Amino acid sequence: MVRRDLRPDSSFFSFLVGLSRSLLAFAALAKNQTSKGFAPVTVETPRHTYEYVATALDWWQADRYCEQHFAQLLLEPQDSEQGSFSKLLQSHHIRGSVWIKERDSVLHKTKRRRGHTVPVLVFRDKTDTKYVKVLSAFPALPAVTACAHLQWDTSTQEIATIFSYAVPAFMNEFQLRGFVDEEGFVRFALIVHGHHSPYLPVFRADGQWHHFCVTWQQENGTWAIYADGKRRASASGLCPVGPSAPQAIFGQGTFIIGQDQDSLGGTFRAKESFSGNITDLHIWQKALSPEHIEKVRSCGVVEQDLVFGWSSNALEVERTVQAVATRLLCPGPVEECRVLEVGSSGFSYASCLQTLPFICHYSKDAYWQLKRAQQESSHSLARRVNSLAASTVIPDSVFTSGVQDMNLSVALDALDILATVLREEVPMLEPTDLLAVLQLLKQVSDLEIQEGDELEMLEQLGQYYMEVTESILAEQNTGTWSSISQVIRGPMAVVELCDRMVSLLVPLLTTERTKITIQQGNIGMEVRELELSEQELSASAYEIQTPEKGRHDLIEIPAEEMQRLKSRGLRRVTVKNMWFGYGSLQRCLSSSGTSAVSQGTAAPDGAQKYLSTTVGTAVISSTLLGEDQEISTAVRYRLQHRVQDLPDALVGPVCAFWNFSLSPDAGGMWSTAGCSVAKSLPDSTACFCNHSTNFAILLQVHDMQRTTKEEFMLQTLTFIGCGVSFCALTATFILFLVVRVPKSERTTVHKNLILALAAGEALLMFSELAKSNQVLCFMVTAFLHLFFMAAFSWMLVEGLLLWSKVVAVNMSEGRRMKFYYVTGWGLPVLIVGVTLATSFNKYVASNHCWLNVQTNVIWAFVGPVLFILAVNSFVLLRVVTVTVASARRRSKMLTPNSSLENQMGTQLWATAKPVLVLLPVLGLTWLCGLLVPLSIVWAYVFVVLNSLQGLYIFLVYAIYNSEVRNAIQRMKDKKKALSFTNCSHPINYLSSPRNTTSWDTGKLSPAAEAALPGPVQKDPPVKNITSKGNFGAKIPMGISSIMSAERPAVELTAFKCSGF
Repeated sequence: MVRRDLRPDSSFFSFLVGLSRSLLAFAALAKNQTSKGFAPVTVETPRHTYEYVATALDWWQADRYCEQHFAQLLLEPQDSEQGSFSKLLQSHHIRGSVWIKERDSVLHKTKRRRGHTVPVLVFRDKTDTKYVKVLSAFPALPAVTACAHLQWDTSTQEIATIFSYAVPAFMNEFQLRGFVDEEGFVRFALIVHGHHSPYLPVFRADGQWHHFCVTWQQENGTWAIYADGKRRASASGLCPVGPSAPQAIFGQGTFIIGQDQDSLGGTFRAKESFSGNITDLHIWQKALSPEHIEKVRSCGVVEQDLVFGWSSNALEVERTVQAVATRLLCPGPVEECRVLEVGSSGFSYASCLQTLPFICHYSKDAYWQLKRAQQESSHSLARRVNSLAASTVIPDSVFTSGVQDMNLSVALDALDILATVLREEVPMLEPTDLLAVLQLLKQVSDLEIQEGDELEMLEQLGQYYMEVTESILAEQNTGTWSSISQVIRGPMAVVELCDRMVSLLVPLLTTERTKITIQQGNIGMEVRELELSEQELSASAYEIQTPEKGRHDLIEIPAEEMQRLKSRGLRRVTVKNMWFGYGSLQRCLSSSGTSAVSQGTAAPDGAQKYLSTTVGTAVISSTLLGEDQEISTAVRYRLQHRVQDLPDALVGPVCAFWNFSLSPDAGGMWSTAGCSVAKSLPDSTACFCNHSTNFAILLQVHDMQRTTKEEFMLQTLTFIGCGVSFCALTATFILFLVVRVPKSERTTVHKNLILALAAGEALLMFSELAKSNQVLCFMVTAFLHLFFMAAFSWMLVEGLLLWSKVVAVNMSEGRRMKFYYVTGWGLPVLIVGVTLATSFNKYVASNHCWLNVQTNVIWAFVGPVLFILAVNSFVLLRVVTVTVASARRRSKMLTPNSSLENQMGTQLWATAKPVLVLLPVLGLTWLCGLLVPLSIVWAYVFVVLNSLQGLYIFLVYAIYNSEVRNAIQRMKDKKKALSFTNCSHPINYLSSPRNTTSWDTGKLSPAAEAALPGPVQKDPPVKNITSKGNFGAKIPMGISSIMSAERPAVELTAFKCSGF
């Protein structure tokens, strides 16, 4: 850890140390930049190129070297490739240990040491007056951990009290003491309940900053002391003995930093006071694990069970104690990195800070594109920049430069000169010039802030960085980007570099300056710090004024997200925002084929033909940091459309983000996961995403296949048809109830189908009126989904009912109806509920109240519907097969000498009749939707058939339904009979509610025969059919009339329709 001595008498020494370090770093950098660089060994295979760099670097430097040379540190070979790859390296005289990147592993250490600005308490000299009181209320502590950063005063060897916690019952309830021994080690002792651990060495008394943690647990009195991430001492038994032991540390005590309390909160003694500097004290009511302690040492945050977090507002500081804001550089975890042992064909691990040779990996195409760019270049940009800088800012070749660890001053001068040359002298970049500029930007983005750097220079560095970035993204360089596409894999690599640059601006944020904004032409960046301690939290918005007056792009973190972060215990967060206006970046993304979307692309319908997808807006990003750790949060953004000159095309917006992890060989690709369109206007689109990253609006261009007039006609037909169907379905439902059709399975199923279909069509007619209200539109969409899904589910039940009549099903009627209700209503509720639970934010389409066809949500309707139509098609095929077979047998028996034409006519009618009768209830007219993309004619057919489905059901199952007609006839006859109650010979059969005609044979029932005054002619029903063709109400017949008597199960397939 970097030493920061806060005592006034050592400030001049610190200044000299910082100055000498800066001079040494500058000298080392100058040596690196003027050297001829490394001479790597090149190993080529048919598909790859490898460069072995013999110069030993630590793992982080090796990884940075490969990245700055447009390559990657060699990825760990597969098991099957280890032996052959090792032999390949040995054939080029490469042996020993080399750094590689472990497969499927992410190192915890960041490439840049993170800064940590904290208030430091300065206890100069040992006195009985200096103290700091913690103002937090402490609960009872069955376990405790206290961690802090400490700088020990080496001028005294007396015992010092780092902190003491006292309660009324016990002064020495919890205390940490220490002293410097004769060997130069600081020794710590922990006191709990007055029980004293031995003094044990924890770190050297070298005047540097050290991190320590002490832990204690009530169970067995187990304790431990950690220093600089390592456990230095541990034991058990630090607790009282006796029947009441062990006990927790009592709550509601007084915590004092720097003094030993001989009375509660007072009576200090100078010889036991602390001398030195202390900061970053945190206390938890649990014993932290070694992993958590390492995280805390590295400036990480462990929020769970935190009792006290370091804050000036939670401290009562005695007036002679100095409080100085100091920036500490956090150490990284002790990390081990993967090593390839060339020669032994094995792998091992070594400390990442150890220096070893390494291997960089290129794809074959990228390597030779780099080579070709170097050979064909005039190197004019490099010569001009180096001439003005009087040093090698841009090397002659990207292959010869070494790893560049720039300091702030050199980076500022280099970018200043480069920006001037690009602005004044270079109209268009050559491929090698663009590569050289990108290499320099990589080096600057890897800059590490050193102690003594003037932080004010960072803002100017950001200005130059943005200016250089805007120059290389200018429109005239679009072709140059395409020529190095194998090396860079698209200009989104620049966005990633700019994100690193924004992170360098974070140290500039203070309590007085909470926002830094840099706008350079078509590129903008902003970094701000937000306090979450306020009572009312508002959304954090980043707004960019676009060239068009009154129009702007923006991205914001919603207020509810800020409240959620506050509830997690975060006190402040840092927000990084970037904006890239429409220009070369978007044109390169569109022309290079990277505008493809990984998922959720819009599904074209019959009115449009998909042509292409283009990046149609600026690229905007937002990243949230809490305690230097990236936090995922939802965002809303709105971007103005930039695509023009598309008068004959339909443009559909798609909310997307750039995912670098998808298709890494191509540098990433657009994805729509977690994003949905919130509102779409002709000139802009608003989106909601459940995560933060780089966003844009992709415009999917479709060629219009239908004219506006045709669309209007289809909409009008749909509205009229739905209105007629709704009235017809309502009339059918009322008719079923009023005329008292005999109760049966099929009438119950009919009623439920009619109810669901009528509700869906009623909502559909008026769904357009709900578009303006987002909540109402959402509710309408959900109910439309439910009722149409229920309608199709009852169509499935109709098919299952038919099947039960065609094929014997061993299930009672009561059990069947329970199953039918679960299928008809339970299944739709389940589908809609699951869809809402999993896709709530992308459920509704952007321009109408229906399911979103730009995501997979639409399959929550289309999938089940296709399944139902497939099942019902099979059922209909089975019914038609049985009907035709029965008709053929009866025709041969009854009219064996009939002509072939008559037999064919009978069979055709036997085929057509069940198809016409069953089409509306089985929903098979919806299959026409598959033909809509072929022609506008099929669109009209589809609309007419399905919007009039209710009218069809009314005609077939009400007007021409023999059961309904007979029920109406009975009502008429009963009414007529009641009007003749005084007659002497009433008609007997009117007293019975039963139908006097048998459904099976067409005969009169025995009761009816007995009631007639004379003999009844009992001719076979088939004879009546063939001689008279009578399907009248007096002798009602079903389709079963043309079937054999031995297949009575099929008779219900016609649903007693007598109108044909």
